[in-house]
Order: sequence, then C-alpha cells, then structure tokens
Amino acid sequence: MTDRPEIMILNGPNLNMLGVREPAIYGRETLGDIEDACRAMAEDIDLGIDFRQSNHEGELVSWIHEARDSADGIIINAGAYTHTSVAILDALTLAELPVIEVHLSNIYKRESFRHHSYISPVARGVLCGFGGQGYVLAMQAMARIIGQTDE
Repeated sequence: MTDRPEIMILNGPNLNMLGVREPAIYGRETLGDIEDACRAMAEDIDLGIDFRQSNHEGELVSWIHEARDSADGIIINAGAYTHTSVAILDALTLAELPVIEVHLSNIYKRESFRHHSYISPVARGVLCGFGGQGYVLAMQAMARIIGQTDE
C-alpha cells in the first residue's frame, strides 16, 4: 500500500461501452470520462485509486481478492452481475473491506429483475441514478468511511 489510502474502483460488463450504449439511459459520458473525474476527486481528497473494468465475472472476483491486500475500500459497479453473481457477493464478503455499490441509472425505475442486488447486503451504501457523478459521491463517502476526511 502507498502512504495514502487506496480505493479499488471496479466496473463490470458493458461499462466499457458507455457513451454509445443506450445513451437515453446511461448518457453520453464514457468510462474514461468517469475515470478522469475519479482521478481528479482522488487528488482533491488525497486518495489513491485503482480503476478497472472487465466483462468477465472471474476477473472481477480475482480483483476483489487482490483488493483484500492492496486496498482500503472497494467501489463497485458490477453492471448486470449485480443482479446475478453470488460469486461477487462471496468475494466482497471475503475481502472484509468497506464496499460502496454504484449504478449509473436508477435501477428501481427499470425492469424488476434489476431491483435485486447481490452486492447490497455487503455494501455500506448504494448510489444509483446520478450517472457518473455517483462515482465521485461514492469516493467522498468512502473517504469518510475510512477516516480520510471529516467532511
């Protein structure tokens, strides 16, 4: 670990297609735009971030295992795996780190299958419906959770 707390920010399937994927739901912001905003916020609140995306469930699970020893917290937008993956739930439980769940859209205004999350039971909080700003809000919350700020 570095001198400053490290947050792993994980993104699941299809998030690499932001900006072109259903812009009426997800907007025109790209995952690169969101990463840039997260890096700017990290500088402002003195956090290190490790920002990653995968379309593969097993890779996300492996990264969560890695976070157990390399990170102080996890922010995760697991995409569709939110609603299907017991493996990601188990990995997050095993990591024993604070977790914040993020969704770009308001999952409760969408199809009923999106209303259930396997991640929420281990998450300290859930942000949904704020687009890319949800990641920045999650970073601010995580900084408070790990004692990096009092704000």
